[in-house]
Amino acid sequence: MTEKGASFSIKNWSQDDQPREKLRDKGKAALSDAELVAILIGSGTKAESAVALSKRILASTDNNLSELGKLSIKQLTAFKGIGEAKAISIIAALELGRRRRGADALERKKITSSVSVFELMQPVIGDLAHEEFWIVYLNNSNKVIQKNQLSKGGITGTLVDVRLALKTALEVSATAIILVHNHPSGTLKPSQADKDLTTKLKTAGQSLDIKVLDHLIITENAYFSFADENLIT
Repeated sequence: MTEKGASFSIKNWSQDDQPREKLRDKGKAALSDAELVAILIGSGTKAESAVALSKRILASTDNNLSELGKLSIKQLTAFKGIGEAKAISIIAALELGRRRRGADALERKKITSSVSVFELMQPVIGDLAHEEFWIVYLNNSNKVIQKNQLSKGGITGTLVDVRLALKTALEVSATAIILVHNHPSGTLKPSQADKDLTTKLKTAGQSLDIKVLDHLIITENAYFSFADENLIT
């Protein structure tokens, strides 16, 4: 039994098959997703290597890293060989990756179309299980000044503070704003509340020369643009 267990240890593999050494010698791009996760968890069990365990975890999410990032500590620790510390390492690493995508998008982002808004905001709210309402503040060149969460948990006129939204616009010298919220249900059809809120913010902004350029509804893989559908006139 000891010999069988030892044979599954990464230490006994060919050096080319050892994830840490492979990353060191061949670079990060040479590693599979499972090998990268194996580095995070460090070890498997007596009957299963870290890479095999990682493959099994990934298979449970159809090898989708976005879905892996949604797993809770409880869900991850349900896999034999994954304790709380390893689960936290996986969650932390994937959260860093998600934040990096958002930071990269913000750093280079000039809003040129609804697609560029989607690319900016999808990593932030696209896969959330609850609704959030955000505003993207732009300068005269349509470059992103900042993006702020205005409400969380639902989209209604009472939850979105129009005065706060425009106060922030004045403080950062924004000349235009874009409204963004997500639909965890996956539906892209705007509700009447979505339409009313868009009109409310657009009307309020006009008196301050702050334009509402668009309102996007974002899901995990798609979006709806009010401007593209001529719902902002």
